Amino acid sequence: MSGAARIPRAAAETVLATRLAVWGDPIAHSKSPALHAAAYGVLGLDWKYDRRQVSAADFTDALDGLDDTWRGLSLTMPLKEEAFRAATTRDAHAERTGAVNTLLLGRQVAGYNTDVGGIIDALSEAGVTAVRSVRILGAGATAASALVAVAELGAERVEVAARRPERAAGLLALGDRLGVAVASRALDDATFDADLTIATLPSGTVLPAEVAEAMAARGGTLFDAAYAPWPSALAVAWGDGAVVSGLGMLLHQAVRQIRIFRRGDPLEPLPREADVVAAMRAAL
Repeated sequence: MSGAARIPRAAAETVLATRLAVWGDPIAHSKSPALHAAAYGVLGLDWKYDRRQVSAADFTDALDGLDDTWRGLSLTMPLKEEAFRAATTRDAHAERTGAVNTLLLGRQVAGYNTDVGGIIDALSEAGVTAVRSVRILGAGATAASALVAVAELGAERVEVAARRPERAAGLLALGDRLGVAVASRALDDATFDADLTIATLPSGTVLPAEVAEAMAARGGTLFDAAYAPWPSALAVAWGDGAVVSGLGMLLHQAVRQIRIFRRGDPLEPLPREADVVAAMRAAL
């Protein structure tokens, strides 16, 4: 990567590296600045976290333009694949999914995928700690994170339902690497009973009523990664069935991001982490 020189990792701990942001396109709706500000307040960190609209085409120039005051970035759509390519090191979840949603800046640009852990943590909080059969709606970067997450929860078979089933080819290959049987179907052609349905469709997606009702009848618990507007149309269609909002994923992936920004380890708990999580939840 060309452009601005990166500071050594040790220097990233100094007071200079205090700027962070979430990038994406669109980005005005993002709740990440409020979440991070709440956490930094509890931790007593004088860090500044903003949002910036950055397109995929502008990502490289924007990243190269950052100076040594920048500590890290959160990335959302459509930048997760761009961030993966920009990272000089990557954690296991990033390598498996081909997506990075967190960059820790320094002499090296370290890439992480905290969406996988965020999904696992959100499901665990809702009482879902093991699954066997799963339906994933959508075939993008979040779907890849969902597939890795359910594999770690013990899933044996997964059906990917997408408007264009051919887009799921990468997920079928990922399933082979994970040891999970993955099949793809059209979005209106769900074929088996699932313990869990994970929707990774764009916010505001409305499926035909008969399709949503059929999924709800055979889909087990619904985890909808979308959270605005809430309840989503799919969550409404689930009726009395168990539904988990994507706000839980947003919260818990951000906790892992803050661990990374503080010490470079998504698994090292924060000081007073229960208080941090409570403040972040209140900010949602």
